[in-house]
Amino acid sequence: MRVLICPDKFAGTLTAVEAAQAVADGWHETAPADELICRPIADGGPGFVEVLHASIGGDLIEVDTTDPLGRPVLGAVLLTGDASGTAYVESAQACGLHLVEPGERDPKVTSSYGLGALITAAIESGARRVVIGLGGSATNDGGAGLLAALGAVGLDAAGEPLAPGGAALTTCTSLALTATTQIPPSAQSVDGAGLQAGAGLVPAGVELIAATDVDNPLTGLHGASAVYGPQKGATPQDVTLLDAALANWAAVLERQLPGCPATLAELPGGGAAGGLGAAILALGGTVSSGIDLVRELTGLDEVLENADLVITGEGSFDHQSLRGKAISGLAGAARDLGVPCVVLAGRVTTGRREQGAAGVTEAYALVDHFGSVDLALAEPARGLRELATRLARQWSRR
Repeated sequence: MRVLICPDKFAGTLTAVEAAQAVADGWHETAPADELICRPIADGGPGFVEVLHASIGGDLIEVDTTDPLGRPVLGAVLLTGDASGTAYVESAQACGLHLVEPGERDPKVTSSYGLGALITAAIESGARRVVIGLGGSATNDGGAGLLAALGAVGLDAAGEPLAPGGAALTTCTSLALTATTQIPPSAQSVDGAGLQAGAGLVPAGVELIAATDVDNPLTGLHGASAVYGPQKGATPQDVTLLDAALANWAAVLERQLPGCPATLAELPGGGAAGGLGAAILALGGTVSSGIDLVRELTGLDEVLENADLVITGEGSFDHQSLRGKAISGLAGAARDLGVPCVVLAGRVTTGRREQGAAGVTEAYALVDHFGSVDLALAEPARGLRELATRLARQWSRR
């Protein structure tokens, strides 16, 4: 039997590569003669660069950058050396939620500034095409920090820089509309009234592509603040403030960045990673499906055509998993080929009808397997091995 094993990360516990190995180990305990093909996947969020490096090779260049609170952190750029001069970077290495302790999480003050160092390093290394994985961010600044790092600093109503000297924390709070009553006193002197743009934010001939797992717009009911703000520490009052700030910021970018789309706040994918998608669109970049990109680069579709079973998974298999994320893309492709697809996850909150419509044959949760959330978080690799052993007894032709 030929089994394709292609999990995403189990956020906070296992990388996609580690999860794939755990499943393979468990399956082989029961059916050692089966052919197992491991293709860890990513949709643009944490692990994007690691998964691509494991699949396509290339050179990793370490880059000193900053985390969402401006503290030093190490990131990496993946250079492929191909004819297109493509480099891959991962926003979560500088903006990731995992970099900020739960008590520190506040999307009013976190910044995407550190991503600028990764993009700059990619361009300075000769890349003419920079693919930026978006997802798993602690930020909600609409890419204001990123743009400041590239040389476009927001200005207040008096024309003063919001980030003097390129300081890391060009935050969403500092871009808010003064007419919004929820703005704290410390932010009432600024309104994101303008943009001080440095020459050549992105050199001519360099293409930016955002690889993202979501299609949310920047603002509104399905926007970055409303949907993802709470998991980053935003209160209901914060969500109102942040959404107003992003609407204002989009208007500033539309007015002052040449080539910025006129409907920036409404474009699909603009709300990815706290609005980083919108910033990349404003710079003339494009948004692409992260899972489709990974499928193409890793040859996943070709392997899928010859598979008898697909095993995938992630930390939480929920309604967001069915909205353009890696699992939905993979399960849909398996369904179209008539290949059964099983999901192993830390927890499962989707219903059978939803799963079936997405192409998922079965779904199993580590929480149910252990009967304990604590054990599922403490020993996910053991849980995946044990679930895979059980699956092999059910599915293998041994």
